[in-house]
Amino acid sequence: MQNRLFQNTLTQLKKDVKRVVGVIDDTETIIACSDESRIGNVVDNIFTVFDTSGEVRCIGGFSYKKIETFNKNEYAVFCEGEDDVAANACCFLGIHFLTIKQYYDEKYDRNSFVKNIIVDNILPGDVLYRTRELHLTVEANRVVYLVRVQKNVENAALDILKNLFPDRNRDFVIRIDDHDSVVIKEFKSEAGKDEILQVAQNIVDTLSSEDMIAVSVGISTMVSTIQELAQAYREARIALEVGKVFDTEKNIISYDNLGIGRLIYQLPTTLCELFLKEVFKKESINVLDNETIGTIQKFFENNLNVSETSRKLFVHRNTLVYRLDKIKKLTGLDLREFDDAIIFKVAMMVNRYLTSEPTRI
Repeated sequence: MQNRLFQNTLTQLKKDVKRVVGVIDDTETIIACSDESRIGNVVDNIFTVFDTSGEVRCIGGFSYKKIETFNKNEYAVFCEGEDDVAANACCFLGIHFLTIKQYYDEKYDRNSFVKNIIVDNILPGDVLYRTRELHLTVEANRVVYLVRVQKNVENAALDILKNLFPDRNRDFVIRIDDHDSVVIKEFKSEAGKDEILQVAQNIVDTLSSEDMIAVSVGISTMVSTIQELAQAYREARIALEVGKVFDTEKNIISYDNLGIGRLIYQLPTTLCELFLKEVFKKESINVLDNETIGTIQKFFENNLNVSETSRKLFVHRNTLVYRLDKIKKLTGLDLREFDDAIIFKVAMMVNRYLTSEPTRI
């Protein structure tokens, strides 16, 4: 369909442009040309002649201009001749080509349509109509995986993900920006949390092993309709942002396992600051040194058990009691008391949230 649109345009231009003009795709193959006998020919190594300037390049009696679409696929247009007329024709063809490509993607490309859904770039009333027009399933169990990688490897990561999820009828792999890609995976109704988590683990393992890519994955809850994908995408983004604050050692974070971190993330910062002032009436939480913070964390890890904590810290029981008394004196909270321990635990998380300055979604 897309190539036919290009070809129809070039056929019409053939009457006015007395030169051979055409389009080359990212496999270096001519996919449309005013001289139809050239369609299917390969122009070897054509993309190696271009630089980042986007200037027209002249080779073997033809002028070529590289075109990069929004999803980073490479194309080139060409015109017979190496003069200014050919260069201007390439520039005109490039603009015209991008217009056609955008029209096609918006009207016929499933990935572009699904991307518009998840980023809220489509009217709600148009979703069902376009879903049926593109022969997509409205009701299906789907999970959104937000895959985040370091910059400059996003294209390699995207190619790996596309190979990992080859079912183009049920699953979608969508590039969001230089760091993020989205995998939308369809599941059977009986799929459990372990199966959903295993998909994320496969993503991490594959990216890490094939290209040594540092990766983190946010997982949404399962949704049952295509209209809910925008909410699922938002959940996956929140999972990564909250995990970046409270679960820094994890590279897979599920939205439904965020716990109290999700609650804190959704609170206004002014309310969080007020909470800290109310809890720490005597001294700020920042007066506690790293050793004291480490003691507190280990105490929480061992369920407020003094004997077990002192053993794990390799200190005498009385030393730990002294430290806990010191904390009580500074903060007014006795961590051996369950209620005080909960308040302090939440306060530590709130303080970490405020100092991390996460992106609000």
